[in-house]
Amino acid sequence: MSECTVVGLQEQLENGEIHLVDVREKVEFAGGRVKGASLLPLGELEGRHSELDHSKPIYVMCRTGRRSAEAQRKLHALGFTNIVNVSGGIEAWKKEGLPVERDEYTPWSIERQVRFTAGLLVFTGVLLSIFVHPYFVALSGMIGFGLAFTATIDWCGMGLLIAKMPWNKRAI
Repeated sequence: MSECTVVGLQEQLENGEIHLVDVREKVEFAGGRVKGASLLPLGELEGRHSELDHSKPIYVMCRTGRRSAEAQRKLHALGFTNIVNVSGGIEAWKKEGLPVERDEYTPWSIERQVRFTAGLLVFTGVLLSIFVHPYFVALSGMIGFGLAFTATIDWCGMGLLIAKMPWNKRAI
């Protein structure tokens, strides 16, 4: 399976002979993307792969390169032969100072929404433990444990739940 850097992607985009597919979610795509990228979330890849042009090389990217590597494997299994993973994803693209398009009214990133929600729950637990009953401090403890645990297993149920909220489902 082949990979390229974001600088290599920029050169290919200037040549104009590739199809760039962003496999992130809609809210992530709205928050910042490479000009000319098509949105095809990883979870929809199997159902929508017919939208892709087999005649051009397909470059896949995500936030850091992990989901796009998975997309590359899925597309290969679906019969695509010329798929290139953009290593480092949009984060590497931004780090290089390359231009990013974004929608005017974009919801916060899912990560930021999770941090806000977790912080609000911890703060609420502390206030409830002071003003209502000391056992409410357990709420703050559970949220702290949950954050540490989900970081360890690299899976976040709160993030998945927040991603399903209506403000994160706007048509792009």
